[in-house]
Amino acid sequence: MKHEYSITGMTCNSCAAKVKNELLKMGDIESAEVRLQSPQATITMSKHIPIASLQQAIGKAGNYNITEADGGMKHGMSNTAEETGSASSYFPIFLIFGYITGVTLLVQLNNSEFDLMQWMRHFMAGFFLVFSFFKLMNLKGFAEGYRSYDIVAKRFPVWGFIYPFVELTLGILFLTGFESRGTTIATFVVMGISSIGVIQSLLQKKVFHCACLGTIIKLPLSKVTLFEDLLMVVMSLTMFLIT
Repeated sequence: MKHEYSITGMTCNSCAAKVKNELLKMGDIESAEVRLQSPQATITMSKHIPIASLQQAIGKAGNYNITEADGGMKHGMSNTAEETGSASSYFPIFLIFGYITGVTLLVQLNNSEFDLMQWMRHFMAGFFLVFSFFKLMNLKGFAEGYRSYDIVAKRFPVWGFIYPFVELTLGILFLTGFESRGTTIATFVVMGISSIGVIQSLLQKKVFHCACLGTIIKLPLSKVTLFEDLLMVVMSLTMFLIT
């Protein structure tokens, strides 16, 4: 019997390999093909294996979840649920942006008038500090996920380990206002290059998890990811031209 399954939580080929290894350890599984593209797994088994048993097996490899992706009407229902979930999956990042925006606007209440430059500087500081925090919670996991679509990390894997510290440094520099023009140039270059990898993946319609929040919060690579990067590019360019 051959069945197809959807697996969430995988961010790179290494994750897929770990999941496949655990599946093949199960006695009734004859073969398993695990990939990042949906459906993520095609499993051939000698007899039916309950989804709970499959979940228990792949749970040994990491924080992964498996659901059935085939079976007539059931398959159609699965796709609908996935589409519905994809919209809600962006909630964490919208919440983070809302918090950063709200806090930085509250700071402006201390000014007699709205200071656009100061607000952008504080917003970018909050952005980089928060996003670097999530990446540093699992540096290795982030590096593996980031390498799946970033053009620099693909060629130089060490960049995935350095990148969160670059974001942390940029956040501190924007917060303190130290070397503002140099900071804005660095931001424009770093985020501009990051955008290229996202654009390429979107154009090729590749299925990846966005590594922007590390491995703690799973997000699909999408136009939302591109918006984050381009927002930093536009803000840094604006700050450079005005100052």
